[in-house]
Amino acid sequence: MRRFISTGLSLSLFALIAFAQDHDHASHSMLEMMAKAVAVQDEGKYPPPDSLAKARLEKSPRHGEFVDVKMEGSSTAIRSWVVYPERKDKAPVVIVIHEIFGLSDWIRTVADQLAADGYIAVAPDLISGMGPGGGGTESVTSRDTVTRLIRGLSPEEATKRLNAVRAYAVKIPAANGKSATIGYCWGGSQSFRYATVQPELNAAIVYYGSSPDAKDLANIKAPVLGLYGGDDARVNATIEPASAEMKKLGKAYEYEIFEGAGHGFLRQQAGRNGANLRATQKAWPRMLEFLKKNL
Repeated sequence: MRRFISTGLSLSLFALIAFAQDHDHASHSMLEMMAKAVAVQDEGKYPPPDSLAKARLEKSPRHGEFVDVKMEGSSTAIRSWVVYPERKDKAPVVIVIHEIFGLSDWIRTVADQLAADGYIAVAPDLISGMGPGGGGTESVTSRDTVTRLIRGLSPEEATKRLNAVRAYAVKIPAANGKSATIGYCWGGSQSFRYATVQPELNAAIVYYGSSPDAKDLANIKAPVLGLYGGDDARVNATIEPASAEMKKLGKAYEYEIFEGAGHGFLRQQAGRNGANLRATQKAWPRMLEFLKKNL
């Protein structure tokens, strides 16, 4: 019955598209309401849209906690959100790399959903120590300032921080030693890039993030999955060059482009006249299949 209701709501959302196109003023709020309704019915299948993130976190039954991950040779600790799955055996680790907006409630819901799907999810705040008073994302009041701090993070420093987080995560007593990264927007680019410098990574997932330069791809050992919105020309221009080079090198890189969806579709599920929601409903299960295969 629940599945029937969810399907009906999804179809209702898509049926609103024609009306919304003729009533631009009302279209966004209507589509957002329907997307929220579908997200509530489909809860447990994929992360919620940004607007429902806080509510989802508040009622999650899973154990989540903030931990401070130490970096060798540094007094800065990486504040990280860790969520545990409810399972008897040891679990693989998935490191969730945040968008250019930092460690937000929405990124924490992504980690929570991954835990619901059976993984130990670790979402680090990669600008820990860079904010006011030595804080991270939580210490910055302006989104513009957060994005500026993240853009100022060098690849070398990002690698150092991700290495520290990965080293901590795979040694969690409940972890089985295998690890993957998953990233969104800026984090998607970092997930792909990190695979070029961390040979012990078992898988890397890229949500609408640009690809590394071809010269850096030879070092990749982990299989890579890319999930992209069709209306994202800046990012998508980097897909084919990477795909051609990965094929030439005999590396595993598979990807899917979701027609009509835009950049950031998983966060903005009400956007693009229903295309973002359709992309979400297809991308998350494909990602889980990829993780299951490689972890």
